[in-house]
Amino acid sequence: MEQRTNRHKFLLGMVVSDKMNKTRVVQITWKSKHSIYNKLTKHSKTFKVHDENNTSKTGDQVKIMETRPLSKDKRWVVSEIIKG
Repeated sequence: MEQRTNRHKFLLGMVVSDKMNKTRVVQITWKSKHSIYNKLTKHSKTFKVHDENNTSKTGDQVKIMETRPLSKDKRWVVSEIIKG
């Protein structure tokens, strides 16, 4: 789920909202196993992501890259659209 290249962190996620201008809400989901009971649990987290040209739409799978703070909530930018 997580790759490191130089200083930037990359994540794969799904666009869940495209209502804001130049901003997308991307949801990252992952599974983890409980240490004692070995039950798989699903976790998710949402990030506000910068999309300069408004190219991604709701339902697209995107690759996002960590960057400097762009606003109060945005610390990620869309690097590429995997499935659209």
